[in-house]
Amino acid sequence: MDRLYDIAEVLRSKNAGPLYTTIDLLFPDEATFRRVSENEALSPGAVAELYGLEPEDVKIVYFDAANAIKVTIPRTGPTSGAPGDRDVYGAQQHGPLLALMIP
Repeated sequence: MDRLYDIAEVLRSKNAGPLYTTIDLLFPDEATFRRVSENEALSPGAVAELYGLEPEDVKIVYFDAANAIKVTIPRTGPTSGAPGDRDVYGAQQHGPLLALMIP
């Protein structure tokens, strides 16, 4: 088992409009991409549990040609740039996925 942080080349988050955050996962090769994409460790249910969401609110898209996965979740708290927003760019929202264990 490895942490997602240790096997992804890029693990970042950013806004996907004012109401959603997207998390990009890029892998160094097809084998690593397949290892993660074909595993239930990174599923809507697993992501929902980490972020306190409902599984139906989590969208996961696989980009085979780029060895990449995009996870989109609704922003919790205020919309981007609203008073009280602590991460206006959504750049710190990938944190809960760092320690996700991948078999």
